[in-house]
Amino acid sequence: MKKHKIILSLVLIALSLASCGNSYQLKLSSPKSLKINEKLTVSVSEKNNKQIDSVRYYINGKRLIGNKNVDISNNKLGANAISATVFYPGGQKKLTNTIIFFADKSPEIYTYEIVNQYPHDENAFTQGLEYYNGFLYESTGQRGESTLRKVKLETGEVLQKIDLDDAYFGEGMTIFNDKVYMLTWQGGKGFVFNLETFEQENEFHYSQSKEGWGLTHNNEKLIKSDGTDKIWFLDPETGVEESFIEAYTIDRAVPKLNELEFIDGKIYANVWQRNSIVIINPKTGALEGIADLSGLQEKVGQQGDDNVLNGIAYDKENDRFFVTGKDWNTLFEIKLNKKQ
Repeated sequence: MKKHKIILSLVLIALSLASCGNSYQLKLSSPKSLKINEKLTVSVSEKNNKQIDSVRYYINGKRLIGNKNVDISNNKLGANAISATVFYPGGQKKLTNTIIFFADKSPEIYTYEIVNQYPHDENAFTQGLEYYNGFLYESTGQRGESTLRKVKLETGEVLQKIDLDDAYFGEGMTIFNDKVYMLTWQGGKGFVFNLETFEQENEFHYSQSKEGWGLTHNNEKLIKSDGTDKIWFLDPETGVEESFIEAYTIDRAVPKLNELEFIDGKIYANVWQRNSIVIINPKTGALEGIADLSGLQEKVGQQGDDNVLNGIAYDKENDRFFVTGKDWNTLFEIKLNKKQ
């Protein structure tokens, strides 16, 4: 009988403690957004002023030292998780908010000048473009028409070409460690080709991002866009998406990022249907520059939202910057100039 009373007492105590914990009405207070140069202050309160023993605060799982005037300048832009683990008599609880970090500076504005013009296949629905060892390499899209090709810059002559299976819509490509990496749009996979023969050697799958758009690299990681404001960093051996940044200005995200090129430590990206190029900080996602190239679409006799600017290539040795578009008859060598 005594044993049953002891057990009953323990149960009642446990229920009492649980009830005590459940009755705590806790709130995590934090700003909805901040510029990256501003200081963060967060706090936890209990609606009925019940006792709180201690609180631990975190940004994206990393513990903060203090909760007032926190330096956030080393964080990535975009959505960040602010959380607090609250300890109180008889229990603990985790609270989480989302805060958006914006850039602290407006992007530089660039104009352009045309340096040279070269022929381009007007039936090439350009998805990826890269300059490598004196030649242009290009991937094209559309189901049943997707290709990987090697092109002579001066004449636009296609020197080498393979067709993708009709099931795939080809997307961005890049050359890394003497291999060609090429994405598919909605196929959930990319292909790895031999640079010399264009024979397929491997394939890789991406699962965190739903689509494949643009592709480049920084000599360590593959860098991939998926049509949103996110840019992913992939392990080149496995294709696994290891991390990402989000492209943001001082007050908004920059969606529809498409074809990519990595130039002098920055990510250059086409913005789908905008005929513009944006320059992105690869560490934070901050939009540092924007160039309006809309005049080029008209110059090649194209219009509308489909046959737009898409394709960036850079000749590092000779500091030459190339762009073209979907079904454009011309490839342009241009120079970007900061607007005064």
